Amino acid sequence: MTKVAVVFHSGDGHTVKQAEAIAKGANGTLVAIDAEGNISDAQWATLNESDAIVFGSPTYMGTVSWQFKKFADASSKQWFSRRWKDKVFGDFTNSDTMNGDKHSTLHYFFTLAMHHSGLWVGTGLMPSNSKAAQRNHVNYVGSFSGAMMQTPSDASADEVSAGDLETARLYGERIAKIPKQLRG
Repeated sequence: MTKVAVVFHSGDGHTVKQAEAIAKGANGTLVAIDAEGNISDAQWATLNESDAIVFGSPTYMGTVSWQFKKFADASSKQWFSRRWKDKVFGDFTNSDTMNGDKHSTLHYFFTLAMHHSGLWVGTGLMPSNSKAAQRNHVNYVGSFSGAMMQTPSDASADEVSAGDLETARLYGERIAKIPKQLRG
């Protein structure tokens, strides 16, 4: 069975919904970064024992939250020992606006995964980009490199897009399949 860990920070509760959808699709384990940017020793062990790691953070000021950055810097111990080499990686982010520079956040995650000598998995989903497309359709935000979600700044965590959550769930399914395929 593939072990998928979804490590994320959520500032206002929107990104946790996306993390839960990815974990549901991957039958994965959630690893929440706390408000101080920390995770427990048991959570580090979960990441180390996983076959795939999915990074997630809201997009703040064009990149990850400071809490996620603190976690990423702390992962230098895994980098130095090559602990995460050849693991499968993916990512997700949310911001208030349709663009919101979410791609900068996804690129940050990709770079972090490459520093760890990981293998990247994109969404594998076609965008909903026809005139008939509606906001609740899968991959309406239109990302190939990771799951993007858009939530208005005045929306509660319960008001996230059903299409964005389904995009995240489908992406989680895909991430869980790749390690099995690599093992043959």
